[in-house]
Amino acid sequence: MREVPAMSSVFDAMRAASRHDQTPSWEIRADRLRRLRRLVHANQEAIATAISDDFTNRPRQETALLETFPSIAGINDALRHGKRWMRVRRARTGLWFKPGRSRLMPQPLGVIGIVVPWNYPLFLTVGPLAGALVAGNRAMIKLSEYTPRFSALFAQLVQATFAPDEVAIINGDAEVASTFTALPFDHLLFTGSTSVGHHVMRAAAANLTPVTLELGGKSPAIVGPGAEFDHAVERILVGKLLNAGQTCIAPDYVLVPEAQRDRFVESARRCVNRLYPGLAHNPDYTSIISPRHFGRLVSMIEAAGAAGARVVPLTDAAPDADARRLPPVLLMDVPDDAMAMQEEIFGPVLPVVTYRTVGEAIAFVNARPRPLALYVFDKGAEVVDRVMRQTVAGGVTVNDTLFHIAQDDLPFGGVGPSGMGAYHGEAGFETFSKLKPVFHQAGLNGAGLLKPPYGKRFESMLKLLLR
Repeated sequence: MREVPAMSSVFDAMRAASRHDQTPSWEIRADRLRRLRRLVHANQEAIATAISDDFTNRPRQETALLETFPSIAGINDALRHGKRWMRVRRARTGLWFKPGRSRLMPQPLGVIGIVVPWNYPLFLTVGPLAGALVAGNRAMIKLSEYTPRFSALFAQLVQATFAPDEVAIINGDAEVASTFTALPFDHLLFTGSTSVGHHVMRAAAANLTPVTLELGGKSPAIVGPGAEFDHAVERILVGKLLNAGQTCIAPDYVLVPEAQRDRFVESARRCVNRLYPGLAHNPDYTSIISPRHFGRLVSMIEAAGAAGARVVPLTDAAPDADARRLPPVLLMDVPDDAMAMQEEIFGPVLPVVTYRTVGEAIAFVNARPRPLALYVFDKGAEVVDRVMRQTVAGGVTVNDTLFHIAQDDLPFGGVGPSGMGAYHGEAGFETFSKLKPVFHQAGLNGAGLLKPPYGKRFESMLKLLLR
């Protein structure tokens, strides 16, 4: 395969360049970030068109809101704070080792590998890339074969903007991705499914490459007994239906008080009709990325219905396989062993689970793998605080959905099966850096007393240390 030697050559050149310029100055890092910002800003329309073509339809407004805006905001945050993040940091020194002093020296790791999924190809490229660049690294990026138009365009733009040993784009199929993840990167960041994450981690383990895994899972939304109900329904549906549910932190199922079950269905129908009137031909509604993904979602709905779930369409529109347009549906009374309750859905399908007490809702969440995101809606601090204390999730938005991912000062990452490690803002800088611990010994110090032969003086010193 011709891509393999080329990929290895690119990696070797990057590694040599990173070792030659081990700690780039702030001026070099800022220049790279500004070039990346210009690339995104100057080509945003072409990028949005390419992404829309890859999906068959995705509104440019959605790409602007969910990809271009957070990409530029993340770069601006790195430019605003990166010089401060680079500074050597003081660290406390133990009493017995004074007047010595301790420091933490941030240094680039070297060459970062980034594997990008198809659902948000711009943001999930630029976000980690900005973190890698502000930390002083070089980066190789494997883009998804499911977004061929975006991938080809972005490769051209990067080639015109960066030197080959600064940033490089690798395109190709799953075999190329497998070869890519087997390279001995200094750090590898993968965003994608949990199942593929297993393969990525195994490949990285062969080189002892540290990994950040941004996976998915079944992110719950809890509508509390004191929630502003219709508002909660709308925000859950907005978070679910942006990008037609093809979002790793989209609400994957909703927990509703038992008495509010029918009201949820009615409110959801009204909400979808407000958001996407005439959905069958509404240009604001995104298509499913591929025939395979469309077929998987249809099979999931049919399997749930066959297992006894009630399938509740939220519009009168019918599924359109040619346009890969799948109208949103609720799944009521879904058996726990159904695919819709076992796998991440990644589409406009929302199971509704009822509960009698908040404790029951919390127990339902905790009986499942730790989610990437969790959403809780309630006007009372007591319910919100209880959910926060008694559940574990990668990130949380209270009384809304999705917005925690847009906060540059909050680390973004999963926990357990939904991922490991985090990035965004300073957390990204630290993920792609080595905070090198340094101890400076003072000219006048007592270290000379702590050496053989271990006589009475040593024993006296040891007694002081062990008090």
